[in-house]
Amino acid sequence: MKALLGVMSRRIKIGLESLTKAQEKSLQEIRLRVNQPLILKINGQEYGLNEQGCCALGNGIEVTKQEMNDILHCMSDFSLYAIEDELRQGFMTLEGGHRVGLVGKVVLENSRIKTLRFVSGMNIRIAHEVLGCSERVMPYVVGRDKVYHTLIVSPPGCGKTTLLRDMIYQLSEGFKGYGPYTVGVVDERSEIAACYQGVPQNHLGKHTDVLDGCPKVEGMRMLLRAMAPQVIAVDEIGKGADCEALQEILSAGVTLMCTVHGKDEKECLRRPYLSELLEEGLFERIIILSHRQGPCTVEAILDGSKGMRQIG
Repeated sequence: MKALLGVMSRRIKIGLESLTKAQEKSLQEIRLRVNQPLILKINGQEYGLNEQGCCALGNGIEVTKQEMNDILHCMSDFSLYAIEDELRQGFMTLEGGHRVGLVGKVVLENSRIKTLRFVSGMNIRIAHEVLGCSERVMPYVVGRDKVYHTLIVSPPGCGKTTLLRDMIYQLSEGFKGYGPYTVGVVDERSEIAACYQGVPQNHLGKHTDVLDGCPKVEGMRMLLRAMAPQVIAVDEIGKGADCEALQEILSAGVTLMCTVHGKDEKECLRRPYLSELLEEGLFERIIILSHRQGPCTVEAILDGSKGMRQIG
């Protein structure tokens, strides 16, 4: 939390420092909106914040416009020009891997978004690594002579990126006698590696190369041409161009590790482009997640090459 506290206004910092260890560990989001109450999301529940710490939502502090401006300037290291690309995309990453979503006045140039001005809201998603969370699935992902093409299917907030991140780490470091493997990561939304000034803030292993903030299609092709990866990992596929690029990577003999939004494999089969990959059996392992017992709850592991037969 040290990096996060360093960019907060004094009264917000005091309130966050007053959280209990359990509350701090379970903190998921901090939402700030100008002239509205600050909202903490802890274990899926919303709370307010005052100088004594966590409180009922109606008893907390309201965020002032000056506070919002001061926090944004601290996050940019007092140079908004330096984060213009991040403002244009609507998010930025802080030291420690915390991801900040931003809203405000959109400035257009030639009908395209140039930047954001007058930032009026932030959603700070607290970085939580769960090292070892992929232990349950890794024996199904690595085999004697290969790493299986794997698709992680999960509704929002069920830990698909967290699981993918730990799988990358296990492959890069070597898992129980298998590997290590050279892994290339295309981190289009800066959520897997959570790079800060180009350096990953999350553990991805010593044999991992990251393209941060790069579109998936171009990034996969760049890695294939330049870095000779054995495995390429990307988050949130689904568009037609994504699937075309995946076919290209598959034909080059590189293993794919991907995630997609969805409740289960049946929902994925209803999507035009993704269904083609699934029906052809190109994803050999399909991991279904839920939040039934918390993030990264594995509901099923399917053999995608054999008609979605459950194997774990």
